[in-house]
Amino acid sequence: MNLPKTAADAPAAAAHADQPTTRQFSRRELLNLARSATVAPIVAAPVLAVSQAASTDPSSELIYMSATKLAGLIRAKKVSAMEAVEAYIDRQLAVNDRLNAVVMNSYARARAEAKAADQAAARGNWMGPLHGVPMTIKDSLDTEGVITTGATYGRQQFVPKQDATVVARVRKAGAILLGKTNTPEFTLGGLAGINAASNLLYGSSHNPYDLSRTTSGSSGGAGAIVAAGGAAFDIGSDWGGSIRGPAHNNGIAGIKPTSVRVPRTGHIVDYGGLYDLWQQLGPMTRRVEDLSLITPIISGPDFRDASCAPVPWADPAAVNLKKLKVAFFAANGVTDTDDDVKQTVIQVAKWLEGVTTSVTEDLPKAILQDLYDSRTQLTNADAWAFYQRMAAKWGTQNFSPSVAERMKSMTPISTAETVAAWEAADDAKSRMLGWISQYDVLICPVSGKAAEVIDRPASAARPNAYAWSYTGAFNSTGWPVVVVRCGTSADGKLPIGVQIVAAPWREDICLAVASYLESRSGGWKKPPI
Repeated sequence: MNLPKTAADAPAAAAHADQPTTRQFSRRELLNLARSATVAPIVAAPVLAVSQAASTDPSSELIYMSATKLAGLIRAKKVSAMEAVEAYIDRQLAVNDRLNAVVMNSYARARAEAKAADQAAARGNWMGPLHGVPMTIKDSLDTEGVITTGATYGRQQFVPKQDATVVARVRKAGAILLGKTNTPEFTLGGLAGINAASNLLYGSSHNPYDLSRTTSGSSGGAGAIVAAGGAAFDIGSDWGGSIRGPAHNNGIAGIKPTSVRVPRTGHIVDYGGLYDLWQQLGPMTRRVEDLSLITPIISGPDFRDASCAPVPWADPAAVNLKKLKVAFFAANGVTDTDDDVKQTVIQVAKWLEGVTTSVTEDLPKAILQDLYDSRTQLTNADAWAFYQRMAAKWGTQNFSPSVAERMKSMTPISTAETVAAWEAADDAKSRMLGWISQYDVLICPVSGKAAEVIDRPASAARPNAYAWSYTGAFNSTGWPVVVVRCGTSADGKLPIGVQIVAAPWREDICLAVASYLESRSGGWKKPPI
């Protein structure tokens, strides 16, 4: 099978220099940078210290081990970057015909970069903590020299001249791009009747645990290929659950960092507008340790995303679980929740008893309902005129039919109603902060169900209720959330993840708890494909 090639699939430059990975800028240095009128675009994340902890991943197969473990083996010269790249390319070629997860490859360039990385290593030069690690990137993120469609026809041959900030940062840290992964149009508009990451350009992606089941979206191609061992990691985007849903459905780990920690520059839905603070980018991996490695690499201001904040990164290894107060709920009362999902959350709560200060069942139902209602109002406020503006920007004349049909049935609300909904959302966010102040971490479902069937009646209701009622609330609050697999569906086939939620900027708590839960559940499991 031959995946489509890029428009510029050519060898990359071979020269690489050592890159420091623990540089921490002072507040004064940051202010001087921000004030300078001649500051060049910032690629590295200067405010965050990146450490490379030893891996605890038990996997021994190269394509299934964590990025952290693989990077360590490359640095120890037990595996070459070329060996890693070839292994992942072979895996993609073996499974992608069935998954339809990788929609554009950059294999020739990846091989050239792997060769250059090995030559640099032979001289003792290391690019960074991801030196030689193969990755894929969601097709909504710009990749220099590699076609990036955003799943819309107006960009079907669009070749960006520079990487999105997060892509530039992981590439500077040594990661090697193998290809782009499938997503709905503009990450928002899938195909009617197709309950998966799908679009008119590339079709739909499939779940590696059951090809008839959904990957979820919008980072569905990313979730599927990472779960199947076709990439060490991917970077997704999350506007209403688009990292967390695919992590849950595909049995991997994913993080939606605190709002404005990671710059959105170069994402097709980037900085700005009414929905600005909902959107966040984050890594998707098989193991939690990789989230701790990659998230600080991509974080910090780039001086283009005007919302991005220079907040220090706290080390998850420093979190003392015994001091944590845990809240949990197994159902939110907004949407139907299956027993196997409930039982997974209850089991997680039991695992945390005795290793934390307290575990309390507590559902802030009224606040979550208000967050859900205000989010729904704001999402529909302009009858998706924002989507039409994106289509016009890129020259797409015929966008996703399901979106077009939806727009016909929508009526924009007034400015006064929009502002009222905005105020209601902010009020609910404040009340939610008051609620979480009693606890350190919250455990709850990602969705009411494990992965559902892809094929569904075109007239069926949009499945957002399953996602937004659990995930959308934390886009509205902007809080950090990690998802890790902790259970299996009643039929023994499909993964079930849980959300691990903390207050703003406390990714360290989310990741520490996720790491413990992964050690109890086993986390990601090899799919049958």
